[in-house]
Amino acid sequence: MFHRLGHFVVKRAWWVIIAWVIASIGLAAFAPKMSASTDESEFLPKHYESIRASVLQEEKFPAEFSPAAILLFERTDGGALTDTDKADMAKVVKGLTDEHIPLVEQVIPPSPQSTSKDGHYAMSMVSIDKTKMQTDEYSDAAKKLRDDGKKLAEGTALKYQVGGQAAMALDQKESSSATDAITMVATVVLIVVIVGVIFRGILVGWLPVLLSLFPMIAASGLIAFVTKLFDLKSSPIASAIQIVVILGVGTDYFLFLMFRYRERLRAGDDRKSAVANGVGRVGEAIASAAGAVTVAFAVLLLSELGMFTALGPALAISVIVTALASLTLTPALLAVIPAKATFWPGRKWMEEPKGARFHKLGNAVGRRPGLIAVVSGGLLVILSLAGLGYQGTFDMAKSMMPKDKESMVVMDSLSKGFSAGAADPTHVFLTTGGGKLDPGALDGFGAKLGQVPGVAGVAPEQKISQDGSTADFTVTLKDAAASNAAIDAVTDLRSTAHSAAPGGTEAVVGGTSSVYKDINLAMTHDYKLVFPVAGLLILLILGLQLRSVVAPWYLMASVGLGFAATLGATTVAFLKIGTEPGLMFMLPIFIYLFVVAIGTDYNILIIARLREEAREGRSPREAAKEAVRHAGPTVAAAGFILAASFATFMLAGNVLFAELGFALAIGIVLAAFVMAMFFTPAITALLGKKAWWPGHGAMPDHGPEAIGEREPEPAGRF
Repeated sequence: MFHRLGHFVVKRAWWVIIAWVIASIGLAAFAPKMSASTDESEFLPKHYESIRASVLQEEKFPAEFSPAAILLFERTDGGALTDTDKADMAKVVKGLTDEHIPLVEQVIPPSPQSTSKDGHYAMSMVSIDKTKMQTDEYSDAAKKLRDDGKKLAEGTALKYQVGGQAAMALDQKESSSATDAITMVATVVLIVVIVGVIFRGILVGWLPVLLSLFPMIAASGLIAFVTKLFDLKSSPIASAIQIVVILGVGTDYFLFLMFRYRERLRAGDDRKSAVANGVGRVGEAIASAAGAVTVAFAVLLLSELGMFTALGPALAISVIVTALASLTLTPALLAVIPAKATFWPGRKWMEEPKGARFHKLGNAVGRRPGLIAVVSGGLLVILSLAGLGYQGTFDMAKSMMPKDKESMVVMDSLSKGFSAGAADPTHVFLTTGGGKLDPGALDGFGAKLGQVPGVAGVAPEQKISQDGSTADFTVTLKDAAASNAAIDAVTDLRSTAHSAAPGGTEAVVGGTSSVYKDINLAMTHDYKLVFPVAGLLILLILGLQLRSVVAPWYLMASVGLGFAATLGATTVAFLKIGTEPGLMFMLPIFIYLFVVAIGTDYNILIIARLREEAREGRSPREAAKEAVRHAGPTVAAAGFILAASFATFMLAGNVLFAELGFALAIGIVLAAFVMAMFFTPAITALLGKKAWWPGHGAMPDHGPEAIGEREPEPAGRF
């Protein structure tokens, strides 16, 4: 099949290139515009308690003041606010009100209740049209409040800053754009330099980047159509991840083909035959690898978190389009570019150096597979044990932005001047579902809420809905809404509220801490469903590709060890050596996405070469030796580039991307340089023909001399 595809593409190379250009431009031109959601509650299904509470609030208290921005006042000298300062604050608030900033509904002046006990801070709450939350106008309103308020405060002793949800959306938008730019530039530089060095050429270094532009444009257009068609949510971090996935995976598949292309040229094929034969020999590995990654991403549709149900299809589309480009556009371009131009200015690309490092590595694996398996597997086990110290955290706002962003500074100041949970209180709704509440039961219910551990206080007055069926209890927690302590407090608060609700009523708990509690529950669901389903589907793909029942099992076992080892290494780096209170809650999912899914690529490439060598009659140990010798450079180059690409996330300047960058980089290093390079070929050599059962019957019983299909080629460095 792939031999036929290779010959088809080579014969119609220019038509293939033109088709890709037209398709990419067309998809980009007509794709609908997408906006990323920064409201975590939008990522949860409606049956979760926090979402039911939000719906109840909208229904029963539609006009309730809901602050979207917080104006924080303090003196520039750090002293207590004076009467003059309070008068200046009132002028700033009046000035902002008189401006009638678009979407701003109300600006509440600071009051004694919104002034810190030490008198150093005062808050003004701002309501912004929440129906426009996911629009640019929403963050524009925050920018207008920030810029105009600073002008109004000029000439006073006040330091004026804007925080809250709208300000976070603004800062996150700016931070996300910077992250995308940093990620793109750093990844491109890495690919161009590393691929150029590997093949000793200038054009060949740029080819994977240039070839990635078409699937990047085409995939973005398709993702926009799918997102709109199925009303999916888009995460702010999706674009940066998509960039690295397409560039990283595209470069992987480019290297898979390029090494085979150069190998065929060295074997004596002309340029077009080398391209066609390269596709024929490595096409199945690329398709299988892309299939495994696509399945792993697509299974996220089973997730209960909208963040992942949208991210999964987006990344799956990206991989499919990238794989199609690798099997059609890349060989088409190689077919029309003279080989000398591709590898220019290198002059020795047709010469294979003797005694290269991968020849030595292959010899080591072939001679001592037992020792290699114990050492490589032992390393994975030791790192996996370190993962037992994993602790999750849910503070996405702090994790997704640098600490010096204004909204983050405001959040820190609020935690110093007020109860850490004062800026984002929890709401407990007591409702009859129709009839009127008994006023006599409200005080007793509120008193019980106040006794819950972790609760700083309950507002003395409850808001009652117009129809008298629902009461809103405002509960202030002792800890910041996104902290683990606050989430634990909400767990106890829910239990108390449910049990203390008077007969004929129902209590539901809403607010940020409640949302994070439900995200935690949704993640637990995903771990129990998404991981096993993805594992079984990848297992099936491996079985179909290898025609084996045995090999897929130890391949998946090694990938599982890689996942645990990656989590362990990241836990040590950030929790044991570093000072973070926990790793971001979605990190295990991302490790699964890239280490389990993309890491399987390298196992597939090496096991495909092992199978090829075995089918040509080599003994298990010889097959392992030759597989590492020939596929090792591809795995090493692809793994190094992808790991380095993910490491660029650490340049973004925020905790989330630092954790992501480190975890994914170390995970890919383990997948390429420990699992694929050593563990997989060593285990395969130890199992021998049993590894290919029941398909091993088609394999010869004698060594390579009985086949004579080809002589072993000299080893290559890269």
